[in-house]
Amino acid sequence: MSARDLYGRRRAAFAPAVDVFYEGEPPRAVVHVELPGVDPGEVTVEVVGRELLLSGVRRPPKAEGRLYQQIEIEHGAFRRVIPLGAAVDATATNATYRDGILVITLPLVREKPTSRRVPIAEQQRS
Repeated sequence: MSARDLYGRRRAAFAPAVDVFYEGEPPRAVVHVELPGVDPGEVTVEVVGRELLLSGVRRPPKAEGRLYQQIEIEHGAFRRVIPLGAAVDATATNATYRDGILVITLPLVREKPTSRRVPIAEQQRS
């Protein structure tokens, strides 16, 4: 069932707000994900190459004994793919959840610049 606004128009699916920044020495990417009301046990954080994959679910509030006039807080399953601007060390990544904010810290990998002179092979004419 899709979410609708007060006028019956279809709303976009729930997608948590995200901030991404780079800081520190050693350098690291830091991602803040706004997830108030979400059980951190229902959130999956995965690093694949230069992408951070977030998925989970925000459950609707229990409606027992309540008659809602207005519901604006989005709920449901979510999935976000966050491109990272640098290579990260997935094995050293950590995540903490406090006061509705998920903080993911991803140490950057120092890539060694590589260079190579490429020989040009001459093709024989047929």
